[in-house]
Amino acid sequence: MATFVLVHGACHGGWCWQRVSPLLRAAGHEVHTPTLTGLGERAHLLGPAVNLSTHIEDVAGLLFYEDLTGVVLVGHSYAGMVITGVAERVPERLHRLVFLDALLPDDGQSFYDTEYENDPGMRERWTAGAIELRGALAFPGSPEIVDQYLAAFHITDPPDVAWVRPRFTPHPLASAEEPLRAPEYRAAQIPRSYIRCGGPSQQPTSLGAHAKKARARGFDYHELATGHDAMVTAPRELAALLIEIAWQGTKEVPNGPAA
Repeated sequence: MATFVLVHGACHGGWCWQRVSPLLRAAGHEVHTPTLTGLGERAHLLGPAVNLSTHIEDVAGLLFYEDLTGVVLVGHSYAGMVITGVAERVPERLHRLVFLDALLPDDGQSFYDTEYENDPGMRERWTAGAIELRGALAFPGSPEIVDQYLAAFHITDPPDVAWVRPRFTPHPLASAEEPLRAPEYRAAQIPRSYIRCGGPSQQPTSLGAHAKKARARGFDYHELATGHDAMVTAPRELAALLIEIAWQGTKEVPNGPAA
């Protein structure tokens, strides 16, 4: 069966896949949900040296030490930066890249650069809303900003808010500032999919531009009628779509999530 590595976005952790990973495992698939350094249960490791390269190393290290091959590597939001870097580092371990409502960066772009087209004030907002933690600047720095982001992600049901809000971790600004180094000489042949989330309340960023870019580049393209955090608000639909994507190009009939 498929081997999934699910990489969370900014301010999240491996915890955010708790509603998706059991569905994938119940269908017979292997699932890994790493938490990037400085976030989630690894928040105590935040420091001034934690950047995009650190997060790429986190995932590439998992693939090596767990000896994973044929991996369907899924990146949500900010993690589009991460999985693009991992693909350049270890393309031989990957079966497919899946960008889940994610940034689609080009070589030499930082997180801020990818967002600049439709949201030129992001760098200033993140800097103004940051706090210093363990010698590093991290965003968001106030509960009020967290609430704004949850609403923008369409996380509004009280049980969802109660689960996500206390786990929403300030994200290191150094990871947003560092340019990606991925000329795609080694990773160009890896099949790629893009899942665009479209709920009634979306954060006004340039993610729509990234989806458009993916379609223009011939990515396998899908849409989910849910908010940005599909793993929270539509886990069953997301799990079914990931299984469908993983088995593209094969003759076997995949198992879907258990009813």
